[in-house]
Amino acid sequence: MKRINIVCITLLMILLGVNTSCADYLDKAPDEDLTLDDVFTRENYAEQFLSSIYWNMPWELNFTNDWGHNPFVGAADELDYPYTNCFAYFMNNGSWTPDNVLKDISNMAYQGIRKTNIFLENVAKVPMDESKRAGWIGEATFLRAFFHFQLLRIYGPIHITEKVFDPNEDFSELCKRMPLDQCVDFITNECDKAGGMLKMKEGADRYGRVTKAAAMALKARALLYRASPLWNGNPDYANFTDKEGNHLFPLSYEAERWKIAAEYTKTCIDKMEKAGYGLYYAPSGDPMENYRYLFVENWNKEIIFAKNVAIYDQMERAAAPLSLGGWSGLCPTQELVDAYEMADGTTPILGYNADGSPIINSESGYSEEGFTEEADAEGYYPENTFNMFVDREPRFYATVTYSGAYWRGRQIDFRMGAPDGRTGGPDYTTTGYLMRKFLDEDGVDILRGVFVNKTWNYFRLGELYLNYAEALNEASGPVDDVYKYVNLIRKRSGLPGLKAGLSQDEMRQKIRRERQVELALETHRYFDCNRWKISDQVKAVHGMDIGARDNSFFKRTLVEERVFEAPKHYLWPFHQDEVNKNPDIFVQNPGWGGIN
Repeated sequence: MKRINIVCITLLMILLGVNTSCADYLDKAPDEDLTLDDVFTRENYAEQFLSSIYWNMPWELNFTNDWGHNPFVGAADELDYPYTNCFAYFMNNGSWTPDNVLKDISNMAYQGIRKTNIFLENVAKVPMDESKRAGWIGEATFLRAFFHFQLLRIYGPIHITEKVFDPNEDFSELCKRMPLDQCVDFITNECDKAGGMLKMKEGADRYGRVTKAAAMALKARALLYRASPLWNGNPDYANFTDKEGNHLFPLSYEAERWKIAAEYTKTCIDKMEKAGYGLYYAPSGDPMENYRYLFVENWNKEIIFAKNVAIYDQMERAAAPLSLGGWSGLCPTQELVDAYEMADGTTPILGYNADGSPIINSESGYSEEGFTEEADAEGYYPENTFNMFVDREPRFYATVTYSGAYWRGRQIDFRMGAPDGRTGGPDYTTTGYLMRKFLDEDGVDILRGVFVNKTWNYFRLGELYLNYAEALNEASGPVDDVYKYVNLIRKRSGLPGLKAGLSQDEMRQKIRRERQVELALETHRYFDCNRWKISDQVKAVHGMDIGARDNSFFKRTLVEERVFEAPKHYLWPFHQDEVNKNPDIFVQNPGWGGIN
């Protein structure tokens, strides 16, 4: 743990100069050194320091490179890759261990925590306007909570770090993990503290800076996670204690946690809407475009907090078809395709047989045979489209590129040997699908090297609607507000409201499906399945038959068997190097060589 927390010392001055040269802002002789004390003697130096903390937020729009700190989309049941060097690949085949577990996530989060602590301990020295100083403190306080939550959601109980450690200090206390409730309380209290110093919204010149709305959204998500089965009286962790015998997880289920989450999230929604946040609708009002442009139009009214990434080509290249200059590397699974309803709101796939074949709802009009003779009246699909993709809900067409769909005026063909199919190289779709969501088809032309500014949304109002509906359903059953907020999401995408009279469990399943579709590929599914304790239900992922050269391509085919050991894999292991630094104090997570 000592190395993780002091690594920022050597990087600190480098990070202070991100996107600017020393001569531009240090105003010093070339061989002088800027000390930490110097940084907090001038407002512009201190602001550079604060800005550098944002750099530590994960680049979650990069799903395949480990430095993007987002293996979660590929480790859920919604995406597959042709690349075997991604950490998600090791998670999916069960070969990850404390010796090879990805360290970048914890390293970056701990660096961010240390930087926020340095800033908070020194910002009082800066000669500046007091109201501006308060805003800076609010930003740093939120970021410290944000980084702690990044760790909490993968490791469970962690050490809360609220001060700067001198390299000569005893670091042993950093090896002591704190009970889950103490961790959640710290994060939610920090959010309250930060929110009291921040504006609800910022102007366009400060997009990307923390707001009160961001602090409220983080607290709401933390409360939802705390109420969920993984963290709420989970019997799997009843015997999980530290070396002193202190229980690290709550021992009993607390139904009140759902009520707390619901009430707070409703407060968030009301205050945000009053401040001008709302569900995004495209100018055309077309249901497919409502969803598509939500992720293309940066900083629209639904976005609460996002990372500005500037001109960025990796996601566009990774998801685009081969014939248009892409790499065909971000491949939605058949399981994700199956989750989308029909245009009239009926469910096409009711479940799966033991052999993985689908149980088709005969009343839905869904078919896995033949091709349509007519194009869609709204232009969502062309004629001669495989019937599996016909008359699906609008979000499907905004999220998934299937064989036969059009992309920038070109019809895509994923069959073997076709322009977009597997030809023997390393880049190909493993499932017969590509991700369409997030991509700017209007502004990007890969073949000409034209790309656009991108953002990655950490929080948006649509998530809060679904968070509220879930927590309220668990607390009170399917009362009116549960229907209201789920149906607002569905209405935006052209779907009818849920039928009246659902039981609590029926509504639970509807909300879970709605989250799977509405929040697809946004780094929610992995954590949702974990907190609901259903990740072990994913035994395999499927796709089309990418080895076929004719229309036999359109046949469900096993892509990959997946390994998920419950309860072991619900929590990440700490890297063995960290455990070895103080094994007398540090406890590893259950199943990873620690307590079983």
